[in-house]
Amino acid sequence: MHALDSRIMPPMLGVNVDHVATLRQSRRTSYPDPVQAAMLAELAGADQITIHLREDRRHIQERDLQILRRTVQTRLNLEMAATQEMVKIAYEAKPDSCTLVPERREELTTEGGLDVAGNRDGIRKVVKTLKDADIVASLFIDPEVDQVRAAHRVEADVVEIHTGRYCDARLVQDRGRELARVVDAAKAAAKLGIKVAAGHGLNYQNVLPVVAISEIEELNIGHAIMVGMERAVREMKALLARGK
Repeated sequence: MHALDSRIMPPMLGVNVDHVATLRQSRRTSYPDPVQAAMLAELAGADQITIHLREDRRHIQERDLQILRRTVQTRLNLEMAATQEMVKIAYEAKPDSCTLVPERREELTTEGGLDVAGNRDGIRKVVKTLKDADIVASLFIDPEVDQVRAAHRVEADVVEIHTGRYCDARLVQDRGRELARVVDAAKAAAKLGIKVAAGHGLNYQNVLPVVAISEIEELNIGHAIMVGMERAVREMKALLARGK
């Protein structure tokens, strides 16, 4: 395969099943099950399953991580805060990769990228621990070249570029400006030899311009991909009819 072939390959798709667990936890039931959702995602062609084990356990639980580690057939990516507790859990569970993210208990979802430049020593230690355990170390960062350079200095394997501002931009000029920041960060990372991923807020309407960025090798997409209401309603109606 020559160089041109690799440029036209689509990025890998990581499917985040956190919000399947959010529904389950909100009702304190055993369903819907993120483990089952991960299986269905893989059957449909997902290249990776992504989960975020939060410190407050608001959605994904340790039980989910343990089962998914045994059942995921592609790759398991664990998003987590850079804390001693989470590093210990990751070290024991051995996901294929860990993505370090900032975390605040009051946020609904991750609001921004990790400040690698402002906490290089602490993050470098976590990255080393993960890599010593043969876990790929990824950092979720804002699309800023300084953060990319800092990620390179702490020897991260991957940077996942936060696409939230691009996705949230309503005006065409704002969206173009934010997309340009993503492009610049992706190019900077690739030049430094860091694998480039992207995610946050991506959906059916905004993903194509990000796919067109040749340096991005992986996209992680969560709740936007959880569709199927029409089919589910048809199936339930069929069950009701069968009961009569």
